[in-house]
Amino acid sequence: MKCPAVSAKHAQLCDGGVMLKWSVLVYMLGVMAALLHLHYTHRRMLTELQSVRTECSNFYCYYYCCSGMSVALTCGGSRSKRDVSSQSKPRRKRQTEQRTFVHLVPASTYSYDERDSTVLSWAVGRSQGAGFQVSGESITVVTEGSYFIYSQVLYKDPTRLMGHVITKRLKGAETKLMKCLKSMPSNVSGPLNTCYTAGIHFLESGSVLELSVPRRSAELLISAQATFMGIFSV
Repeated sequence: MKCPAVSAKHAQLCDGGVMLKWSVLVYMLGVMAALLHLHYTHRRMLTELQSVRTECSNFYCYYYCCSGMSVALTCGGSRSKRDVSSQSKPRRKRQTEQRTFVHLVPASTYSYDERDSTVLSWAVGRSQGAGFQVSGESITVVTEGSYFIYSQVLYKDPTRLMGHVITKRLKGAETKLMKCLKSMPSNVSGPLNTCYTAGIHFLESGSVLELSVPRRSAELLISAQATFMGIFSV
């Protein structure tokens, strides 16, 4: 495309118009090429998506139909929801097993001079089940099994070393299950200290437990918050 022979000023304007037309033409061609590429990409994505849907339908058909599960599904077509009402099982309520236990609080103390010991007599603070029989100083096990035993004694004795022992008696045999020792403060007018011990032991039916302090006339603080003993099944 050429401009007619005119003055230099008009020739310059003519050349600018020609360049503008070519620029617009190139721009339009670029836009058309981009639109064609976008259209082709969109068609390809739709084709791939349809292929994936077909493969998924075939997979579900094979998995459910071949595994023997009852599913309304047509291969290559749409699938419906699986009916699980017939397969659901009623849930059973979990029954919490009640553990047998007894928590004892001190009722009184008795000193045995011939044994050089002080024995605690107990009262039932809390209990559950019929696994124990409490009578004064003795706790008798009714049902054998493994039990967690705990005890604490608060001492107010000026003797330098204090402690207590939990003893099991069965068929004439005596076994010391646990011991607890505690040093008492010596530079105060009213010494106080607690001793706590606990452990798991197997107790046969008929076992008799006793808590004693290996010192006669031992000074103890007899209160439910300070001195106690307990047993529960594990």
